[in-house]
Amino acid sequence: MEAHHVKSLLAALSLIALPVMAAEPTLYGRYEYIALPEIGGQVLKAKMDTGALTASLSAKDIETFKRDGEDWVRFRLGTKDANNQVYEHKIARISKIKTRSEEEDDEAAAPTKRPVVDLELCLGNVKRTVEVNLTDRSSFNYPLLIGAKALREFGAAVNPARRFTADKPDC
Repeated sequence: MEAHHVKSLLAALSLIALPVMAAEPTLYGRYEYIALPEIGGQVLKAKMDTGALTASLSAKDIETFKRDGEDWVRFRLGTKDANNQVYEHKIARISKIKTRSEEEDDEAAAPTKRPVVDLELCLGNVKRTVEVNLTDRSSFNYPLLIGAKALREFGAAVNPARRFTADKPDC
């Protein structure tokens, strides 16, 4: 009779544990390849950064304008091998990015305002639409930074000891 109770208990526990196991995050490396279907299908090396909130894409010639009463942004991709293609996207919002001051005694620097667009990103074989702010990242090694909000959208966890764990984007 005791074995029957153990089996019943295990069966009940497996029903509880099953949804938790299904929600396990996918483990990615600190750096991954990400495709931008709406930006000419470009594939960029991205840094997975849990310390940043919003994703950030390297852009240049960033210009905001109005179209049918709505805020839009026009820009070129700010990567080494980018062509001169101009992209236009509706602005989702304007983000205020805090900059760290050199000295703690200094007055806090005024936050930088950046246009944020909703962009489709492809990581491995998973496609998600995430908020991405546009800024010149040409002085950084990685033109695309994936922040905590986007990582949540992808159900991602990051192992900083690994890199490029996902296959090349396939969405």
